[in-house]
Amino acid sequence: MNESAQSLSSASFSTGGEKRSARITRREAIAKTLKAGAGISMLSQAGGLLRGATETPPRSPSAADSMIVTLTINGAVHTLAIEPRVTLLDALREHLGMYGTKKGCDHGQCGACTVLVNGERVNSCLTLAVMHPGDDITTIEGLADGDTLHPVQAAFIKHDAFQCGYCTPGQICSAVALIKEDRAKTDGEISEQMAGNICRCGAYQNIVAAVREAMQPTG
Repeated sequence: MNESAQSLSSASFSTGGEKRSARITRREAIAKTLKAGAGISMLSQAGGLLRGATETPPRSPSAADSMIVTLTINGAVHTLAIEPRVTLLDALREHLGMYGTKKGCDHGQCGACTVLVNGERVNSCLTLAVMHPGDDITTIEGLADGDTLHPVQAAFIKHDAFQCGYCTPGQICSAVALIKEDRAKTDGEISEQMAGNICRCGAYQNIVAAVREAMQPTG
């Protein structure tokens, strides 16, 4: 029998100078341990209730938290009452029902949420909607001219530059801005400057081919 077991089965007590020995059975030791544990648990729960009673519950958003912001999106003016913390991505999707712009990583790493702000590509998950009153915002829904596709959209279809299609709106918006920037001349430069847009299906070769074709002057 090891020392811990011996200490549980035998204990010495001193009363008025008289020393006596008492044996504690294993069952009694377990019972005492369980009682002690139950007492600690009850104290912990009571402490939690007391803390809950003294803490102030989180305040739900209210109209007082909102700001009025006017956004120009795809040529149309939209006035929203939103909290200052709402991203442009969430304003588009949750407040205006423009679901073409996709929410991917929500950390600016995948490019699925790319839109055009004053002609420049922007990760809409990393910018606040209240920062863009007066800006010209273009989403994937605003690229086509009626039933006529934007040249980049048409090139993506022609070259099968997508598979699942989830990243495609961001890819196309980014490609439109890249062509406007007029800095990519080779396939390698196109790949490098489209690197902020991830295609998890791996359609990069076709994406580059589509962008290359859309870059060519028409007529």
